[in-house]
Amino acid sequence: MTRKQKRLAGIGGMVGVVALAVGLVLQSLSTSIAFFNSPTDIVSNAPVPTQRIRLGGLVEQGSVERGADSKVRFRVTDSVETVPVVYAGLLPDLFREGQGIIAEGTLGPDRVFLADTVLAKHDETYMPKEVVDDLKKRGLWEDGNGMVAPKGGDAPAGEPVAMTGAGS
Repeated sequence: MTRKQKRLAGIGGMVGVVALAVGLVLQSLSTSIAFFNSPTDIVSNAPVPTQRIRLGGLVEQGSVERGADSKVRFRVTDSVETVPVVYAGLLPDLFREGQGIIAEGTLGPDRVFLADTVLAKHDETYMPKEVVDDLKKRGLWEDGNGMVAPKGGDAPAGEPVAMTGAGS
């Protein structure tokens, strides 16, 4: 084997090792990645039951039920669809009805979201970019005005609705 062939074989071997390492890292990260979904996304295109996802939206008014088994049941809405959520654990101090939240977990076979983490907003003005983009896409967000009620909603279309965002 010539010197040039040895050098090429060494470079090829290093590229192979680096490619294998990158592949292993990406495979291990793929199990911990949680994609953001609105309730409409989940209802229209349900994820695989074992897939971790993030559900973002508003806690529906009148939906919070605290059970004797320390589980909290509530519904998350994006003003179009609603997803029931079950969470066992301590809720953030800022959690309440009408509040923007992000819950992380999996969708159960009965289409109930089983949350293992719940995050509530941290101030009056913050809302995750994904939530704002989703609301803009559906025509429910106006720059500078925030959330607007959908046509046929409680408030006339175009008028801001009192809404605060979710965050970590």
